[in-house]
Formats: sequence, C-alpha cells, structure tokens
Amino acid sequence: MSADELNKLLERVHKSITVFKYNNNDVPCIILTERRFSEIMNEIAGKPVSVDTNLNILQNGAGNVFVEITLNFSDGNIHETILLNANESLDFFESLAKTSMIALSSPHSQVGQENVFMIQLPKPEKATNALDVIKRGLKAAENQ
Repeated sequence: MSADELNKLLERVHKSITVFKYNNNDVPCIILTERRFSEIMNEIAGKPVSVDTNLNILQNGAGNVFVEITLNFSDGNIHETILLNANESLDFFESLAKTSMIALSSPHSQVGQENVFMIQLPKPEKATNALDVIKRGLKAAENQ
C-alpha cells in the first residue's frame, strides 16, 4: 500500500462509531447521518428484513489495518459500505466478535436507547476471524 493509497483510505474512514451497553454486553454501533439513517428506516419499517454483512480487511503489513463493512439489506435495495480504521477502533471489533451484533443509529439518538437498528451477524465466525487478522496486523506494527 503506497502513501497515496493509505491517504485515500484515511480520507474515507467513517469516524462516527461507538460501543454501548445492551443486556450487559458491549454492542458496537455505527452512527450514520440523520438523513441516511432515516432513509434506511423508512425503507425497511415494518418489513421482515435480513442483512448480509461482510468484513473486508485491508492492510499494508506495516501495521495499518482497515476494515470495510458492507451491509446488504434483503429489502429496499439498500447497500451500505463503511470503512473503519481498525488501529483506532479495536474495542469496536472486540465487541463485534463477542456479540456478533452491529447497531446502526443516528447522531441525534440516545445511542442504545432509541432509534437503534440492531443487526445480528449471520456468520459470527466472520467477526472472530476479522478480529484475529486485525490483531495480527496491529502486532506487525509493534514488531517493526
């Protein structure tokens, strides 16, 4: 990964994430813009919907690890791609591996209490495997 490629990834990183308590578990949450969150909720409200979730890991061997999360909703032709810098959000991925859940929320919601859409990962091992790869990538940076 060249310096230009790294800079392009850094520019795309989604900064609005958090972790909140739900049933005594830390749940990772992606905070979307108010508009985008409303668009998604309006499209899927009252419908049975599943969300195919993929975690694509991008790393350069020098300790820079990014995870591209893709969410493909079964209804409404909704496709969301969020790029996270794993170097700055390890707790997010540790929570994801533990709970196999991702929450979506808006910036004006009380995260964990209202206007939260919870997604159960269909394949929990994806999150566990991603966390292992992230930790190995981060460890590579320490060993340089």
